[in-house]
Amino acid sequence: MDKDQTENPSATLTGVVQKIIKSPDPSVPDKAQIGVTGADHLYREIRVDNALTDKDGAKVHLKRGAEVEVTIEADEKDTTKG
Repeated sequence: MDKDQTENPSATLTGVVQKIIKSPDPSVPDKAQIGVTGADHLYREIRVDNALTDKDGAKVHLKRGAEVEVTIEADEKDTTKG
């Protein structure tokens, strides 16, 4: 989703792909481990499916060392002020 298409509350953090974890099952996508800058020490790494889609609809994969953005977004009704 293009970050300009939403008006929901959100935060975007930067990260770097630390490693690619190969799946033992060909029907399950590999995982990309991402180190998130600014996250608490014990929760700095996240793992996500390494299966993305480019602007033309083709399947692509992240490379080790890639700089990425991690966006957290919520519906307005699921947030509080303050």
